[in-house]
Amino acid sequence: MSTYLKPLLLIFFFFTFCANAQKTEKNKNEFDGPYLIYQGDSILVKTIDYRSVNASLKSYARINKGNVKIEVKFSDFPDKNFQVDLRKNITNEPSVWKQPEKMFVISDIEGEFDAFRNLLLANKIINEKYEWTFGKGHVVVCGDLFDRGKEVPATLWLLYKLEDDAKTKGGYVHTILGNHDIMNLAGNLKYLDKKYLKSAELMNTSYDNLYDENTELGRWLRSKNLIEKIGNNLCLHGGISPEVNGLKLSVEELNQISKPYIGWKDLKNTVTDQKILDIFSSTIGLFWYRGYFKGPPLEESAVDQTLKMYHAKCIIVGHTILKNNISFYYNGKVLAVDVNQHEGNHQAVLYENKQWYKLDLTGDKKPLNK
Repeated sequence: MSTYLKPLLLIFFFFTFCANAQKTEKNKNEFDGPYLIYQGDSILVKTIDYRSVNASLKSYARINKGNVKIEVKFSDFPDKNFQVDLRKNITNEPSVWKQPEKMFVISDIEGEFDAFRNLLLANKIINEKYEWTFGKGHVVVCGDLFDRGKEVPATLWLLYKLEDDAKTKGGYVHTILGNHDIMNLAGNLKYLDKKYLKSAELMNTSYDNLYDENTELGRWLRSKNLIEKIGNNLCLHGGISPEVNGLKLSVEELNQISKPYIGWKDLKNTVTDQKILDIFSSTIGLFWYRGYFKGPPLEESAVDQTLKMYHAKCIIVGHTILKNNISFYYNGKVLAVDVNQHEGNHQAVLYENKQWYKLDLTGDKKPLNK
């Protein structure tokens, strides 16, 4: 290569890199929120605009809650904007369901809004206007909405919106809590992107206050389950350990006794009920357990015990990323659906006509064999 050409190529690659870096920076969403906080008789809706580094504020009378629309905005691509109608009331989710005709399952979104939205679009769960197009199908999210991604509030509001939209078409959205959700609600921010702490600072509040019981999203999250039985499937985040089996609690009972403790700080030093400590345990608890895949191999008989106890045929979990995911394990008795959304591995699962399929951003269905 010519001695004169090398410096020119280096200069070309340098400016190309800078241009791409600027383009990537411009494509970042400069909004964060909205965050809805109850204060006396008012509803405060705060959104951060990082272009001007300030918080915009809207206030509504609490009595008009059912008429309030929340705006979720994106500076990088306004066509992604959507509105959410506030509910007059939030009620606890049922724990047990009949088998729907179609079921779309995903886990560990962790604030990766674009990945989630694109999977829903590609697989005809919604259209570009965020309208529900999945008919009587059910969407199941097996935990982890918070932490590493840049669009946690937008993801939460989309699920909140789709829950209402799905019901009008005979469908349903199941949002099940995972360890990152429980951690955030309890003030454990170990994996939280620093963007959210900065947002709280700009709003002159602490991060804990953005999802406590005086907020709409905080109340909504506390209405969710740790485990659900949908048809013959047990759906949860981590798994059911032999220790939790030993509690001999039904799916309904597991949720009923757990809900009052969602968001509690320092459970180990404030709770004496061993059942609660086991359910929330960082090693054997419902949303932390990795025993199906990590450590000493779990005997298949332990999986059989769980299925027999809950009259189920399959346990569907997220939480643990494995090389072969999305895949069945234990002779088709455990379905692991966690993939690394942050690294561009965007996949989900579809159950349709008694067959399981892998889904991706192409919209193609690939049979998933047990």
